[in-house]
Amino acid sequence: MLAFLLDENVPARILRALQRHNKRGVDPLDVLRVGEPGDLPLSSDDATILAWVEREKRLLVTEDKHTIPRHLDRHLQRGHHVPGVLMIRPGTNVPVLVEFLVLVAYASQPNEWQDRIAYIP
Repeated sequence: MLAFLLDENVPARILRALQRHNKRGVDPLDVLRVGEPGDLPLSSDDATILAWVEREKRLLVTEDKHTIPRHLDRHLQRGHHVPGVLMIRPGTNVPVLVEFLVLVAYASQPNEWQDRIAYIP
């Protein structure tokens, strides 16, 4: 099963929806948010976040379409990799987002997402 890291700026309503989903106990998701792991504090810069997701093998879930793509390009140019970046579109339906993450986690292979940005429908 694939695991995720939520950018700290992902809206709280999405985090709450993921927590509610996990409480049901059906297809739980392994989701952390920036600031939860002790070695990834709040306000970590993009380069630090990308290095962390690479090391911890977690896909990054973010709305940051302005700086993450640029930092991802630099990260990859330096010979590094990331498990993937899932970009939340403005106005994304939260239940659809949760179901998409379930599908990613349980029905895909890690190489499908590696080193690329994919938009959540």
